[in-house]
Amino acid sequence: MEAENYGIKTLADKYTVIYESPDAQKISVYTPALVKCPNGRLVATFDINGSGMNEIPGPKAKRWPHEHNQCWIRTSNDYGKTWQQRAALPLFHATPFVAGNSLYLLGHSGDLAIAQSNDWGETWQGPFFLTTGQIWTGHTHNVIYTNNCIYIPMERYVRSMWRGLAPVLMRGCIDADLTRQENWTFASELVFEDAVNTAELDFFGVPFFSTEPDKPSFPAPGREMTPAGWLEPNVVRITDPDHYWYDPQGKTFHLLLRSHLGVTGYAALAKVIEQGNMPGTGAMTTAIETVPSGKRIMFLPCPGGQMKFSIIYDEPSKRYWLLSTQAT
Repeated sequence: MEAENYGIKTLADKYTVIYESPDAQKISVYTPALVKCPNGRLVATFDINGSGMNEIPGPKAKRWPHEHNQCWIRTSNDYGKTWQQRAALPLFHATPFVAGNSLYLLGHSGDLAIAQSNDWGETWQGPFFLTTGQIWTGHTHNVIYTNNCIYIPMERYVRSMWRGLAPVLMRGCIDADLTRQENWTFASELVFEDAVNTAELDFFGVPFFSTEPDKPSFPAPGREMTPAGWLEPNVVRITDPDHYWYDPQGKTFHLLLRSHLGVTGYAALAKVIEQGNMPGTGAMTTAIETVPSGKRIMFLPCPGGQMKFSIIYDEPSKRYWLLSTQAT
């Protein structure tokens, strides 16, 4: 039957393939991202990875602790009709963004790292490391521009598995040199397992399967359930003055994360509050949100919240758009 008979509408009947793996058994492609530069150029970035990476030239990003990932960068000057390969950088899970007169690419190679282009993607410098001796991860994160700053969520492995992840909201002045660590402010880290005791959760069935504290369980042959956790944050600002969580001072941001609970349809939630006298200043503190009753809230109904999703804000309509997967 046609997709329309199920209430499903296709988004892009006409599209251009930016890259296709020459051998999907050996080269995987993921973490796609797209950014539009001030001169109208489109810049696409994506990861390649797999057993065939030893045949791919160029430096590779580190990933626990193997070196087998690259971020490829391609540009288009004709609104996406044709694409030109520009660079292959040793980065993983990278997010491209414009700040000031530069194009940046924030990702990781074990540690958090960033690359910079001053000609809108033709040539690149870096990557430059922003941390030392840490393990970061992520996906293509969304960004928010406000207070003359850019805000980007990332995530760090404080301890093992998704229960040991901490989302970290980063803030940088758009006119600063963002390849320098001192020009970034990092929010405090809130680790999932420190924020919630899953054994005490009740009444709405999460986590769905019980697990050991430090190892996965197998509820059925071939089905693995690791301990509950969160990952892959998106950042949003609530701009509706009638919303319960609206901050008239403009210092509060919310993080919506993929939840790992063994069920579909839930996203995880946290908030970040700036501590300075003015928005865009001071330290940033990560905490759990509360509802009017005073109860804490850490999970929200969200279509596709159990998988990777992306949120973008559309200024003309004043609405957020969610791109996620449909559970079947």
